[in-house]
Amino acid sequence: MAGEATNIEPNIESIRIKGTLLGAFSVISSRLSTLQMFSIKATQNDLTLVRVESRNIQKKPFLFMIFKFDKNGIELNYSIGFDSSVKIRRLYVLKSLIAVLSLITDVYEADNTDLLQHLDSAIDDVLGSLTQDYSALFNNYDSLFNKYRELKRLNIELVNSNKNLSVQASLLESESNELKGRLKTLETYTDESLMSIVEEWIDSHGGSIDVNEFAENYKLTPPRVEQILNKMVSLGYIELKG
Repeated sequence: MAGEATNIEPNIESIRIKGTLLGAFSVISSRLSTLQMFSIKATQNDLTLVRVESRNIQKKPFLFMIFKFDKNGIELNYSIGFDSSVKIRRLYVLKSLIAVLSLITDVYEADNTDLLQHLDSAIDDVLGSLTQDYSALFNNYDSLFNKYRELKRLNIELVNSNKNLSVQASLLESESNELKGRLKTLETYTDESLMSIVEEWIDSHGGSIDVNEFAENYKLTPPRVEQILNKMVSLGYIELKG
């Protein structure tokens, strides 16, 4: 359907399907960013997917489909060419929606009853209008439906796998925070222990101390070293040389 079309305005049809937001629209936007045929616009309250399949001679969209997701459902708006089958076009748009939904089942859940009713109605309309052998059409429908069920099963497995990974990540983060806390405790010296270390340093460095060198060696800040030196001077442990 790509390419330029006539400037006759196409018919527009809309469908509303119930749905539930399970995550954030920003996550959905990131997940669907690989779909090059769609442009994406996301806000905190909704997400819109736009696919322009062809334009008229004024370069305006002619054949297009727009999927707008909000927290309670999906609104489908799509155009139908003057020389196209309304029934086949509707089925094609629903098929495209299912392909999108299969990528985001863990963050957005379409109402299966509502979706399948629309899909069933669209397929029924197509079957009733075509002269092709019914058994062949039914086989095509059955194959499509089986693929949909398989995709849904795989998505459920992925959701469960993601939940397990989230639990493991949470445990690892907790262990990491605990280790960081223990490490911070080990790196924190009391005044008494630090004064003892300073005395040993001064004895081994000819009676002098370079604040920056000492601080870097013991992973301390220079102000902390200066503070302990001032305390040692006030207590008479060391004397400042003029």
